[in-house]
Amino acid sequence: MASSTSLAKRLLLGRPFRSDKLQHTLLPKRIALPVFASDALSSVAYAPDEILLTLSIAGAGAFVYSPWITLAVAVVMVTVVASYRQNVHAYPSGGGDYEVATVNLGPRFGVAVASALLVDYILTVAVSVSAGVNNLGSVVPFVAEHKIGIALAAVAVLTGLNLRGLRESGTAFAIPTYAFIVVILGMVITGVVRVFVLGQDLRAPSAGLVINAEEQHLTSFAFVFLLLRTFSSGCAALTGVEAISNGVPAFKPPKSKNAATTLLMLGGIAITMLVGIVLLARATHLQYVEDTSQIVSGPANYVQKTVTTQLGETVFGNGSILLYLVGAVTALILFLAANTAFNGFPVLGSILAQDRYLPRQLHTRGDRLAFSNGIIFLAVAAMVLIMAFDAEVTRLIQLYIVGVFVSFTLSQAGMIKHWNRLLRTQRDPTKRRQMYRSRGINTVGVAMTGAVLIVVLITKFLLGAWIAIAGMIVIYVLMLSIRKHYVRVAEELQPTEERPVLPSRNHAVVLVSKVHLPTLRAVAYAQATRPDTLTAVTVNVDDKDTRKIQAEWERRQIPVPLTVVDSPYREITRPIIDFVKSVRRGSPRDVVTVFVPEYVVGRWWENLLHNQSALRIKGRLLFEPGVMVTSVPWQLRSSQDRDLDRLDENLSRAPARGPRTRRTDSPTSTAAAGRRSDVPAAAAVPDESR
Repeated sequence: MASSTSLAKRLLLGRPFRSDKLQHTLLPKRIALPVFASDALSSVAYAPDEILLTLSIAGAGAFVYSPWITLAVAVVMVTVVASYRQNVHAYPSGGGDYEVATVNLGPRFGVAVASALLVDYILTVAVSVSAGVNNLGSVVPFVAEHKIGIALAAVAVLTGLNLRGLRESGTAFAIPTYAFIVVILGMVITGVVRVFVLGQDLRAPSAGLVINAEEQHLTSFAFVFLLLRTFSSGCAALTGVEAISNGVPAFKPPKSKNAATTLLMLGGIAITMLVGIVLLARATHLQYVEDTSQIVSGPANYVQKTVTTQLGETVFGNGSILLYLVGAVTALILFLAANTAFNGFPVLGSILAQDRYLPRQLHTRGDRLAFSNGIIFLAVAAMVLIMAFDAEVTRLIQLYIVGVFVSFTLSQAGMIKHWNRLLRTQRDPTKRRQMYRSRGINTVGVAMTGAVLIVVLITKFLLGAWIAIAGMIVIYVLMLSIRKHYVRVAEELQPTEERPVLPSRNHAVVLVSKVHLPTLRAVAYAQATRPDTLTAVTVNVDDKDTRKIQAEWERRQIPVPLTVVDSPYREITRPIIDFVKSVRRGSPRDVVTVFVPEYVVGRWWENLLHNQSALRIKGRLLFEPGVMVTSVPWQLRSSQDRDLDRLDENLSRAPARGPRTRRTDSPTSTAAAGRRSDVPAAAAVPDESR
């Protein structure tokens, strides 16, 4: 019968998938769009807010610039989408920006891109979930009062959905994403028709506010700087565009074509919604301020709502069901936008682990064929950021988009080098024209994204971008260190052409603390290995106990000499290490095998009461050259009640190869695994009481 923990896991995550079912998790375009594009699509819910609140620093008159800034953001998005369509065709393996930079610019540039993307994915989860809570709080006051707890709960739910597997999470996210597209486009179209076709005078709830400029006297230079800062904040709408190029392997064949088509759909929908929201906000005289203290006069107890909520109230009416639908789908898409990171981060982490830049545990898939370790790591990191910044979008947004524009710029630079390399060998005129066109697109892309990166660094560095940059540097250095470690270990383990030298002699040492059944089992097993010499060793920390051991040893007539090592300071580990060294000192080609009896217990708390001395001794002996450590387990009765199937699952994450029995009479590996009554006399386990 399955354990309660295993049953709960299956209820939450579902039954495990076989490895040969991986092909069934591939996504068609209709599912891939909400899975990989929800981040970029959802950014239209907070990018207009960031544009307007940044402009509000200069006063209400500065809102007139919002359409032009939005148009500039749209131009950058068109360029980036066109550039990444070249990427998915040229590099369909799923490495995305990391692979492009590594292949064309070198491994260090690739690691720089990877560090930027990892930071950006973590921030994507934190910003998207926080923005979702903020939007939901505009409609439901309870959410605004408990936004940190609700944000953490949302991340936990997203983690569980993604642990169930890519296709299932994509299906779960498809309906809310498409609902958001339909509702927002419906709101924009309805508002535009009522204002520009029917001539109705729609005014947002904030239209009548009188606001003061936070900075009363801005110089020309300061005002230009403010516009640049507004533009950089609006460029948050571009985050998530790169996720499709990183997730090409998850598409159904033809992978590159489907990914490029999905990317085009993403760009068209996101630009339409972003431009529509900002134009409708201007047409309804909507105002949105960074600090409510700027509001000079307005309704009593005025509570500032998000841009989409104000537009929904303006177009559909206060208290209408469509208004609540706008708030619900906006909050939901912002929560689900984090799914882009949950699908991109684990895949990138797996590729980096395969290239030995991250721990190998991130490369393996879990029960449901998802990269479970990467998903859990991302969730924990995002939760830390949410708690550290109190789920405040305005504070988190300052850390945002630095990483994504670093990856944009380096990726496009790598693509230019890619096309230059192909043009040197390509002779087909048709293909050369296609390559020239692609190189031109990437050239425009690198120029534009590089310019935006400079603007972002200048305008956001002191506002918090330095934290993201510091995080990228730390991850960059860490990944290079991990790679250096793996390379060094691989070099040490590389076999040479020389044949291994066989040990000249094998000396066996059995550790003894008492003459009991585990000791007898260890001596019997040591004798069965037929060593050149066999010695039992006990450490004298108490003369009375040592004499009892010697007397029992002689009474049982155990045919193995017992050596007593004095320890005047009652230390156990050091005398054993010194004795083992003395045995091997005679010849460097000799091998010493130390047999350590151990108890096998069935309850976790019993581990605290047994085997502590054995663990310390084994841990120290592992560092001694020419010394082999063999554990000889002795199963106590409590171990017979252990759920071995559950243990198999926890240790190997794979089904057992055959039926498990509660007891066995044959030795396994390097130790006997069951109880036998015909065990000869012998040595003993290190006694925890000593």
